Amino acid sequence: MGAKANKTPKNQKTGLTFVERISKSFSDFGKRFADGSPGTKLSHFIFGAGNFYHKQYIKGLIFLLLQIAILALMIFCPSINGTPYGWKALRNLSLTHVSEGGDFDPFTGQFTSGSDCKLMVLFGFVTIAMIFIYILLWNKNIQSSYKADMDRKVGKKPTTFKEDLKELLDGKFHVMMLTPTCIAATIFTILPTIFMIALAFTTYNSQDMNDLGTNLFHWNGLQNFRAVFTGEGSLGVEIKNRFLPVLGWTFIWAIFATLTCYFGGIILALLINKKGLKGKKVFRTVFIFTMAVPQFISLLAVRNLLGEYGPFNSLLMQLGWIAKPIGFLGLHPSDSEKLAKVMVILINMWVGIPYTMLMTSGILMNIPADLYEAGRVDGASTVKMFRKITLPYVIFVTTPYLISSFIGNINSFNTIFLLTGGGPTYTGYQAGGTDLLVTWLYKVTIDQGSYNTGAVIGIFTFIITATITLITYRRSKAYNEEDTFQ
Repeated sequence: MGAKANKTPKNQKTGLTFVERISKSFSDFGKRFADGSPGTKLSHFIFGAGNFYHKQYIKGLIFLLLQIAILALMIFCPSINGTPYGWKALRNLSLTHVSEGGDFDPFTGQFTSGSDCKLMVLFGFVTIAMIFIYILLWNKNIQSSYKADMDRKVGKKPTTFKEDLKELLDGKFHVMMLTPTCIAATIFTILPTIFMIALAFTTYNSQDMNDLGTNLFHWNGLQNFRAVFTGEGSLGVEIKNRFLPVLGWTFIWAIFATLTCYFGGIILALLINKKGLKGKKVFRTVFIFTMAVPQFISLLAVRNLLGEYGPFNSLLMQLGWIAKPIGFLGLHPSDSEKLAKVMVILINMWVGIPYTMLMTSGILMNIPADLYEAGRVDGASTVKMFRKITLPYVIFVTTPYLISSFIGNINSFNTIFLLTGGGPTYTGYQAGGTDLLVTWLYKVTIDQGSYNTGAVIGIFTFIITATITLITYRRSKAYNEEDTFQ
């Protein structure tokens, strides 16, 4: 009762959220403009003016140069391959100001390209990001000037650039170290993700690129999403007929692949760590060896072993047990889909159980021995102690791993693609019997060239995985009772 009374609510423990902090930074805008010095008022229009006013020349110069650089990009609109940044990029983001190429060059034997809509979309989002950065810098330069105003009011001298740099290397060292990571994540993760999401709302596919030698496409709203349920568009019938079966198999695969490896690893760890067992190090080494070998090598080796002309089928035929090769992995259209699905789950156990075994072994070694001693005194059996002590403790610690493993299996491209290739295939359909959403996405984009349809499948996959992750993790004891274990 006392522990619960002293428990700090999460919102108080973590403080303001990111959105609340951003909102608070802009909430005092009117107050800063009214109470600020002339330099602070001028900073609303000219970056660094307040710093110059307070003789913080280096800081003021940095703010001013950043403003000039962003405004120059926005006004003069430099271009790459004829596609501009700046305000023209915002105009081109509508994809209405495009020019068709298609002129044939007899010397090269190729078409000359016109507008590249991929660059127009990408540069449009980059320009929006630059505007967002400009707003943040604008607010930061005002805050810097207003802070100097407050320092003067209390009789303090505004900090120099050297003092600010020293603070950055000391009290704000974490900010300096995390900033490059955030910038890199924005450039290489966030912007490409936004770009790929945007393609789901366009007509972008291989035909638009090859017919006239151009890269032209247009926005088409939610048409690609409707095609998943109505069958519209060039791939609409396939998407409509195969989406729900592929989605269902994706969930079945993720559930079985996660639970078999998870509980299989726990049982294996219990057996290896059992008191009195000789050769524990040998057993651990044998199973860990499967982790040392790259996964794709193991999967390709198993594919060859179980192939139509592989050693396993050859041995069964020589023994007279079968008359013709068994399609274990569904590599041919006539092979059994059910058998292929069972086989990929079993093979995945071989490559997945050692990871859980290794992790669980460390957890088992840290379970207090007093709990087991108390259980024995109370007359609890081995099975009951496993159910009441071992399993709850392991699940409490490994819940985040269990959730991430489930999400990883939804996106398990290697296992399916390298073992079955998504087969057995169906005539007229890109998605085979063992295809997951992620392998189907690969086929739609790489083989079919329907990048917009692939983006739609990718968005559905993201929505599913994100929803499951948030709901399950927020409801787990590992999140709600992270400081205690009962």
